[in-house]
Amino acid sequence: MPREPHHQHVEVLIIGGGQAGLSLSYLLKQQGLSHLILEKNRLGHAWRSERWDSFCLVTPNWQCTLPGFPYQGDDPDGFMVKEQIVDYIDAYIAAFGPPALEGVAVTGVRRDAAGGWLVETGAGLYHAAQVVIAVGGYHTPIMPADAARLPAGVLQLHSSDYVNPDQLPPGEVLVVGTGQSGCQIAEDLHLAGRRVHLCVGDAPRVARRYRGQDVVKWLDDMAYYDLPVDRHPLGAGVRDKTNHYVTGRDGGRDIDLRKFALEGMQLYGRYLSLDGGVARFGDDLARNLDGADAVYRKINASIDQHIAAHGIDAPLDAPYAPLWQPGPDAPATLDMASGAVSAVVWCIGFRTDFSWVDAPIFDQRGYPGHDRGVTAEPGLYFLGLPWQYTWGSGRFSGIARDAAHLFEHIVRHAQAAASR
Repeated sequence: MPREPHHQHVEVLIIGGGQAGLSLSYLLKQQGLSHLILEKNRLGHAWRSERWDSFCLVTPNWQCTLPGFPYQGDDPDGFMVKEQIVDYIDAYIAAFGPPALEGVAVTGVRRDAAGGWLVETGAGLYHAAQVVIAVGGYHTPIMPADAARLPAGVLQLHSSDYVNPDQLPPGEVLVVGTGQSGCQIAEDLHLAGRRVHLCVGDAPRVARRYRGQDVVKWLDDMAYYDLPVDRHPLGAGVRDKTNHYVTGRDGGRDIDLRKFALEGMQLYGRYLSLDGGVARFGDDLARNLDGADAVYRKINASIDQHIAAHGIDAPLDAPYAPLWQPGPDAPATLDMASGAVSAVVWCIGFRTDFSWVDAPIFDQRGYPGHDRGVTAEPGLYFLGLPWQYTWGSGRFSGIARDAAHLFEHIVRHAQAAASR
């Protein structure tokens, strides 16, 4: 008869060793609570291996406030580049020594007969009284079905696999998507002297600096980053919105796609399809550029109102004036079989995949139902989801608050179990 596999018992099992899992581990260890992190790669993997060489934060360094480990460098108003971010994560790990197993992939989570959780991994089974799923919300890179119809000679990759311009063969590059990744990768290629074709979607943009200081500082003063999702005008719908594009590169600046166009970047409307080796685009380029600028102005106007309401002495900035307008003959197609375009970088996001979690908490799209990360299933939590509670939930800026909230629930759950 086959024997039941050995179960290793853990009081609190954290799945995922990014900033979310590490933040909770710090709080648990400070209180001497038994726990273990399981990370399928290496702690901090996404920052090490899923960012391009020129990647940098778009939020100032002073917003890096992991529990017990705020940024203490000499450039609080600057923007850490990839190597500095990794150093920050590694220093945090070294500071408190989280109990963790690296190279252990979790393949399943389900209830066990005793009311705890059974966690299946490549290294065996674990039984846990409580489980925290801290793997973020960006799991499966989205590649359109059209990708299979690209001419054989055209290299294609997802933004998560982009490293630098030298990675791509010589020639022109099509970048699809204008979220933060798409805009920053397009700029990276543009600054390297590559001819870039950019498909412009409906992502909004934001100023880097306005009226004397970084816009992030104004929004922080206005308590925007304390706004919980249930009080946001869009409600839970804000979780589906694309992030505003801006950059921290070279000390931080606006990203203005119109300026790129003046400098030779070819802009198109939204990507539609690929047929017979020809990429086709929508007629919404002007509308999308205007929409991004409208958000830019709206945010600046809210800052103006804040300054006026509080009598703040701040210099005036000239209103933004569009630098370039697409003409009536803006191209709607691009011949991908001509040989001019050698590569495509798909910057169209990720799908969430929690199919390995067996619990009746997911909606039709596979998103977990939760209240600030606490699910209806006792002892099961999520941490690090985008807009889990506030804008900063999936970032260095807000993870400490979310981790502290879950920590309190975990302690109460453990105390209740011990009293039974």
